[in-house]
Amino acid sequence: MAVQSWEKYLEKNPSGPVPPGKEPKKRKSAVREWGDAILFAVVAATLIRWATFEAYTIPTPSMEHSLLVGDYLFVSKLHYGPRTPQTPLQVPLTHQTIWGSSIKSYSDLIQLPSYRLPGFSEVKNNDVVVFNVPFEAEHPADLRTNYIKRCIAIAGDVLEIKQGQVFINGKPAKNYPEMQSSYFLQVPQANDDLTAAFKEYGVVNYDTPEGIPYQMDTEQYGRGYEVHMTQAAYEFFKKQPYVKGIVDLKTPPNQPERQQVFPNNPDSPYSQPLANPPFPTWNKDNYGPLQIPKEGQTVQLTPQNSPQYQKIILRYEHNEGMSVDANGQILQNGQPLKSYTFKQDYYFMMGDNRHNSLDSRFWGFVPADHIVGKAVLIWLSVDPHASFAQKIRWNRLFNLVD
Repeated sequence: MAVQSWEKYLEKNPSGPVPPGKEPKKRKSAVREWGDAILFAVVAATLIRWATFEAYTIPTPSMEHSLLVGDYLFVSKLHYGPRTPQTPLQVPLTHQTIWGSSIKSYSDLIQLPSYRLPGFSEVKNNDVVVFNVPFEAEHPADLRTNYIKRCIAIAGDVLEIKQGQVFINGKPAKNYPEMQSSYFLQVPQANDDLTAAFKEYGVVNYDTPEGIPYQMDTEQYGRGYEVHMTQAAYEFFKKQPYVKGIVDLKTPPNQPERQQVFPNNPDSPYSQPLANPPFPTWNKDNYGPLQIPKEGQTVQLTPQNSPQYQKIILRYEHNEGMSVDANGQILQNGQPLKSYTFKQDYYFMMGDNRHNSLDSRFWGFVPADHIVGKAVLIWLSVDPHASFAQKIRWNRLFNLVD
């Protein structure tokens, strides 16, 4: 079959005349085409980031060793469903530009109702969850700092902690092997074997230049190291001849702490610990029992339990006419509120580094509308204290988050 050239074809089939009054369509310039391509890429990336997956990094050790400082994660919005933004443009009614990092008050911002699109899962016990920290009252929920913790208890659960062991609905919760607790290693004389063991078992202090814990002299325990470490590290150091003893630093039962736990400090960090706390024997290692609020559940309000529901009623559920009197009684339009029905589910979050985590034990429940997504994959991990050649933690790349 003969092949006819394109030029010959055009000679035999000329294009028709342009209709009167109609200009031929001009081809886009190269600059315009590049601009359209960049705009499309930005919009597509924004939609993917909002609705599917988003990258995060771990800056603090509150989840060690399950997650390490320097881990880079993918967080799935698909699991629990993406949220519609409350402040999409962050535009104040005064038309003055206000950026999220410097907002002092959001009462004058245009606020939109927040909705969650359907996901293919619900928040479950022991999920590693990214959420907007609820105690930043100066920001709208979706502009608050992102935290990552393990969901210890879901809506409707009864949580209790006894000597560091978590119980959910009366049954011991799962203890992950990478969980850490605090100990004092009594070591009169440092040596190279100790330093090597610290590195092998990931016993670090991120406040020192090389990450090695520093030796201290204490009146109570003598010379040694206050460290956070796993159960495996504890078992190893217990057998070493240079370690004279290991002191478990869990807080004993019935001993209140200087940093009062929730709800003895009902609106931390904006409130002071109550002079007559409702649960004076609770501390970070001995806590509860405490029921986690559930959507549709109705509770009777009493002087004892009002502090634990105060933030929910006054702030998280956007009720009108609510206040608290000098006695801690919750009021609605000046009248005592006798009962309350919750409008959404709540969760109790804790870090796996149990003695180095600012979590629900100190600032209370996480509302469902603050949930961002589920941590699913570590795609990169960078050791901040390693040399350039050993900076990448190759054994952590593309690990699933458990």
